[in-house]
Amino acid sequence: MTKEVLLAIRGLQIAEDEQKDTVETISPGEYYFRNGKHFFLYEDVEEGQTKVTKNIIKVSKDYMELTKKGIVNVHMVFEKNKKNVTYYHTPYGSLLIGIDAYRVDIAEEEDEIVVEVEYELEINNEHVADCHIRLKANPQRSTEFHIL
Repeated sequence: MTKEVLLAIRGLQIAEDEQKDTVETISPGEYYFRNGKHFFLYEDVEEGQTKVTKNIIKVSKDYMELTKKGIVNVHMVFEKNKKNVTYYHTPYGSLLIGIDAYRVDIAEEEDEIVVEVEYELEINNEHVADCHIRLKANPQRSTEFHIL
């Protein structure tokens, strides 16, 4: 995998009332592999904002971390069969979130890395949604890249 990548990230939340909410983004980013861990760095801008949020995703077997710094700040840990709790800081206040991941998989090929995470999301100790994240990374110049 090259240093310069395109990241396609799709998040799906299914709420208690079966309402589905899907968010998809494609961003240029950087990729590193160090000490047995995959690192993805990219920036995004929240809808209606102008300030950039810097994102770092760290992935290894049965484990993913997402750190956001900018208009929102959070350090989320997705660890298979373990519940992790953190604060999600927004311009409107902070939320206590719980992440109970039951699947964290990574598939690697020469020009593609796919990470799949499934977890239960809690806000203020109440279950709000079952979630699925799919991250796909390809070299920026790859002909294999396509929208999920």
